[in-house]
Amino acid sequence: MKVLFLTNEYPPHIYGGAGVHVDYLSRELAKKIDVDVRCFGEQRFEKGALKVTGFELDASNFTCPKELQSVFGAVRRCIDFNTTSIDADVVHCHTWYSHFGGILAKLNYGIPFVVTVHSLEPLRPWKREQLGGGYDFSVWIEKTALEMADAVIAVSGDTRRDIERLFKVEPARLRVIHNGIDLDEYRKVDPTAALERYGIDPKKPYLLFVGRITRQKGIVYLVRAIQYMDPDFQIVLCAGAPDTPQIAEEMREAVESVQAKRPDIIWIQEMVDKKTACELYSRADVFCCPSIYEPFGIINLEAMACETAVVASAVGGIKEVVVDGETGFLVPLEQMKESPFEPLHPEKFSRDLAARINQLMKDPALREKFGRAGRKRAEEKFSWSRIAQETKALYEALLKSS
Repeated sequence: MKVLFLTNEYPPHIYGGAGVHVDYLSRELAKKIDVDVRCFGEQRFEKGALKVTGFELDASNFTCPKELQSVFGAVRRCIDFNTTSIDADVVHCHTWYSHFGGILAKLNYGIPFVVTVHSLEPLRPWKREQLGGGYDFSVWIEKTALEMADAVIAVSGDTRRDIERLFKVEPARLRVIHNGIDLDEYRKVDPTAALERYGIDPKKPYLLFVGRITRQKGIVYLVRAIQYMDPDFQIVLCAGAPDTPQIAEEMREAVESVQAKRPDIIWIQEMVDKKTACELYSRADVFCCPSIYEPFGIINLEAMACETAVVASAVGGIKEVVVDGETGFLVPLEQMKESPFEPLHPEKFSRDLAARINQLMKDPALREKFGRAGRKRAEEKFSWSRIAQETKALYEALLKSS
């Protein structure tokens, strides 16, 4: 059997959880079947049963608005994915950027079409800030792809319910297969090189955030919560890759405002590599994930695998990863406004985040207990070998039925 993965992100060009998923799943599946990955970029390599080909884009002749260049660039590469002959038995797409490629492969090559839902466009209205009118296209292409796919994989039970509510996808075509974690790569480590590099005092406790600067990740609510936090710990914000100049400026203003009153805030304005992330997770006393929308929340799993206690918003797939009172604390997020897309009571959410963080920072024994339980949960429930086996079984069922 051979599967064709179509994806925007693939190493070394990863900026979100979908890219992490595709990276690990493709390598794990290649231990069992042939895997052909076609992605955005210049990557070209083969290792065993895994072949990766990047498709570059020359946008020098584009005269469309800047926010539409990524949209039309995605369409062009999806066509290129298909004009390069396909000999796979199944095509498997990740994120809306690749969905048009999957549609073309299904119709033109007559092979089963699988989509993994890492997020849903109707639940990310702030993407209009980034894509302009291209957001209407991304909503349409996602709906078209999900409703014609032979199988749709949701990364959490909560995401499955959203798909059932928003799209015409029969239950027989829909199943849940969680994200996973590489338990050898993500584990507690002792080195402090990363702390020294970024000016973090290894002798003082610190709170950690890791993620992109996007409305989805709720970073602004965490920054607002700092004013309610106890003053005896450091705050490390590992936050880069802003979606738009607007949210980048909002983040800068928010951080500068609190830094004026609290100098022990360290802002790492880049997306760090895995080794650095593991050091930051391992030495952190508490990890915070304040997302306002999160289909799965792989960063919580990374922190748990490094034996770090978690404080996270009780949304989406996070509730299936973090066990409240066992591996961390879940902070309820009240109903969201549709415009602007934010909590009905954002100040309360920030205060509640701070209260749980303060509670854990004062209780080393509880932090240690949560950390051990988090590692155990990651080992028992979220290994990539298990996820690859479930995905391969899905392919086999599709080929048998076709």
